[in-house]
Amino acid sequence: MSGRHIPIGLSTASVYPEPVGAAFELAGDLGYDGVEVMVWADPVSQDMDALLDLSDRHGVPVLAVHAPCLLISQRVWSPDPVIRLRRAVTAAQVLDAPTVVVHPPFRWQRRYADRFTELVEELNETSGIAIAVENMFPVRLRGTELSAFKPSVDPTDVGHRHYTLDLSHTAAAQMDPLAMAQRMGKGLVHVHLADGSGAARDEHLVPGRGIAPCATLCEQLAASDFSGQVVLEVNTRKARGPGERAAELAEALLFARLNLGQN
Repeated sequence: MSGRHIPIGLSTASVYPEPVGAAFELAGDLGYDGVEVMVWADPVSQDMDALLDLSDRHGVPVLAVHAPCLLISQRVWSPDPVIRLRRAVTAAQVLDAPTVVVHPPFRWQRRYADRFTELVEELNETSGIAIAVENMFPVRLRGTELSAFKPSVDPTDVGHRHYTLDLSHTAAAQMDPLAMAQRMGKGLVHVHLADGSGAARDEHLVPGRGIAPCATLCEQLAASDFSGQVVLEVNTRKARGPGERAAELAEALLFARLNLGQN
């Protein structure tokens, strides 16, 4: 064991369709170490003053900012993905968050894709923020895999200074997250802890409810010199009310704490 306390955060996406404020409240009530802010349509997720107020009110720091790069957030802040990424980095600086999570470019974002590696490295070099590129997953149709991302769903194919490892995405891609973590090496600074059944869709199950080796990865992180954050990014949309949602997020936190050796 490294003896280092690995911060465990809650993604604001984990409370959807509840607003961002609900994530800060639940994180504080349940004992999470912080939150990851998913920047998307919720106006509060785009408002630094509002986020600082929520952080102060609930005593919950912001551990990471997820840049608006989902299909549903392509016009948040700007239609230009370069501007969106730069604004996410500025947001992280304002919120004192050490990490920005970003997806690889979509294939149709040609100019962005052509300069993405250089842009990410420039921001890593100049901002003091770790720009952590996340692994994604292909679509499987009739036995054929199609990737919407360039050059691929695996950011280690290109090579970046920092990475985010998402275990729901590796499950959907039928990739081994332990092998991917090894390829990421010391560049792994951020983990989206969630599970998947191996189906060709992004499920974000509570860890322990699928086939992903969530426990093993946590144990390996705890035994290593990992100095990043582990964030629960789980889907609670089917929760029947706030009590059931809180119970699922409490279960997810307990799983992470036990397997990271923080019991």
